[in-house]
Amino acid sequence: MSTVQLERDALLRRAVQQAASDIVLTAGHPVMLMVAGRLEPMAGSPVIAPVDARRLAESFLTPALHEKFLRDLELDTRFHLPGVANFRVNLFIQRGHWGTVVRIVPLTVPLPGEIGLAPHVVTRLLGVTRGLVLVTGPTGAGKSTTIASLLEQVNQGGQRKHIVTVEDPIEFLFEAKNAVIDQREVGSDTKSYARGLKGALRQAPHVIFVGEMRDLSSMAIALTAAETGNLVISTMATQSASQTVTRIIDSFPPHQQSQIRSQLSLTLRAVVSQVLLPRADGRGRVAAREIMFVNQAVQNLIREDKIHQINNVIATSLREDMVTLDDSLSELVERGAIAFETAYPFFDDPEKRSILQKRYYRVSPVPETAARRG
Repeated sequence: MSTVQLERDALLRRAVQQAASDIVLTAGHPVMLMVAGRLEPMAGSPVIAPVDARRLAESFLTPALHEKFLRDLELDTRFHLPGVANFRVNLFIQRGHWGTVVRIVPLTVPLPGEIGLAPHVVTRLLGVTRGLVLVTGPTGAGKSTTIASLLEQVNQGGQRKHIVTVEDPIEFLFEAKNAVIDQREVGSDTKSYARGLKGALRQAPHVIFVGEMRDLSSMAIALTAAETGNLVISTMATQSASQTVTRIIDSFPPHQQSQIRSQLSLTLRAVVSQVLLPRADGRGRVAAREIMFVNQAVQNLIREDKIHQINNVIATSLREDMVTLDDSLSELVERGAIAFETAYPFFDDPEKRSILQKRYYRVSPVPETAARRG
């Protein structure tokens, strides 16, 4: 093993030990760690020279990937360090220098209860045999972890099922228990999300996981797959159920949108929109989630293009296991999981925010510079 590989492995081990979620390796800066949502320098790390930034980046690459990176100037790949963790690696060029950002992916796939998903919600999410379930949120919101936990629940369930995933790149590595799991990586196992998803339809799946519905083609195929008898789980970089529905519909040409509204109203089963927030005790982060299950009211609103009213349905459907983000934030604040100041910018309802502030804190309002929705 080369010196740079030893340095890389030592760096990765140290980042895992410090509970980092991401590592940023950029020339002109020390090694930076994302810990509990905050970027901070690794203690004792010198400023990275351009030549060292390149050496570290190249240590993650095979000859074939090295050639691909030089051609495309950006690359997503994965790396496994036995006994430590899996890593999702993004390489790029900035101002002529090599840069790398590494996402740490635990070796063990968590179960839903370990990441705050209530059993009755999990039962409903996985109780459907066909349709579309979406987990959404901004970058770094823990979407991959949430979906991995749901797939692991299926993997450990009482019925044998076939799970097919299409990912770019593969993040969590599953150990088959009571399911057959085929994980396909875009670039090495299939040419694109759309082609991988289309192929999955012919592989007798019970559950299909598509890493991201990122373009019209993958959205169209996912909707068709969900419509024709498969449970399709995917992610989108949207921040609420209503925004998710709008994004899907607006991705299609205007002359198709009426048809897509009808199709989506019949195939969409649930949207879980989440954000990760630092814990009050400083020990990692916790997810606040908006949870929407599609009932008759939501179906009608989608079909009739009254998507802006979906939030009202969620707010009045607690008995159907729906939860607004405001209610999720309130619950986390009330049990001391997060500080009110942390939750403040993410509230939608000013009245609920004000009530909570008066009940728990005597602080001046926090400036809404990080408001969740625009």
